Amino acid sequence: MKTESNASTSGLSLSQKGWNPYIVGIGIGVLSWLAFLVVNKPIGMSTEISKFSGWVVELFAGKEAVTNNAYWGSKAPAFGYSTVFLLFTAVGAFLSAKLGKDISFEKVPEVWEQYQGPSVAKRMIAAFFGGAILLFGARLAGGCTSGHGISGTMQLALSSWIFFPVMFIGGIVAARLLFRKKANA
Repeated sequence: MKTESNASTSGLSLSQKGWNPYIVGIGIGVLSWLAFLVVNKPIGMSTEISKFSGWVVELFAGKEAVTNNAYWGSKAPAFGYSTVFLLFTAVGAFLSAKLGKDISFEKVPEVWEQYQGPSVAKRMIAAFFGGAILLFGARLAGGCTSGHGISGTMQLALSSWIFFPVMFIGGIVAARLLFRKKANA
């Protein structure tokens, strides 16, 4: 079994691969407070992804199709704080991987290949539908893991305290289904 040594996991070096989870947790908490203080909005992303999809639909079907849609009519596509937060989260993740020299581009991750085979098409289809189901569920629940798990639990919202354990249980069930050991033939 391969183990990696990371001598400075308690430090704040941006170039290390793994960061101390307590420091990261404190950082997310401070970021949440700052979001409320500066823009009076919680941290969350699924609404912005939905709004972005509204922009895409608007390009092909026109503004009227989006404004007449029951969902987009109440959450019209707009560029604001949450869009910037969404974009900078992706930029930050990329920079973190780059600085930690832990960046790789895999079409089929090793664990997926071990349990599901080497098919790139199967992996891409599963990733697309998995993401679509996840986003649909997040919008149905009124928030995503960051919206409920960070902002909602911080505000002691009952819906968030129900969402978070259910999300973990759903993830465990999905992982067991996707990555179960194959029966010996």
